[in-house]
Amino acid sequence: MADKAFLLEIRTPERLIFDDEVTSVRAPGNQGNFQVLAGHIPFLTVLEPGIIIVRSENTDRSMATSGGLFEVLPGGTTALLDTAEWSDEIDLKRVESARERAINRLASRDEGIDISRAEAALRRALVRLKIASR
Repeated sequence: MADKAFLLEIRTPERLIFDDEVTSVRAPGNQGNFQVLAGHIPFLTVLEPGIIIVRSENTDRSMATSGGLFEVLPGGTTALLDTAEWSDEIDLKRVESARERAINRLASRDEGIDISRAEAALRRALVRLKIASR
């Protein structure tokens, strides 16, 4: 690739998701969404649950993430993610079940329900549903 490309590595604890040159990457930072291009200044940030878009030449690929860390260095860019799924890897039935479970937990008002955990599960499910429909 031309000098407008940079190395991007995306990992989860389970596997290497991506390791190649890209022309840009967009991600959901804890201070808002951001985009990285070749020559970007170094930085480190926390990622929120959301969608990561990887652009290689003229091809965009999208993945859902539940969050993690994102680091830009002169030698390359690394995303260390808690979870990540490319849009074509998402099982719609499983995601729909997770969404329903989270909605039911939040609606139950049971004292034993961890509200923040149920809300996080619902956010993850909604992100996965959004990306799977692309």
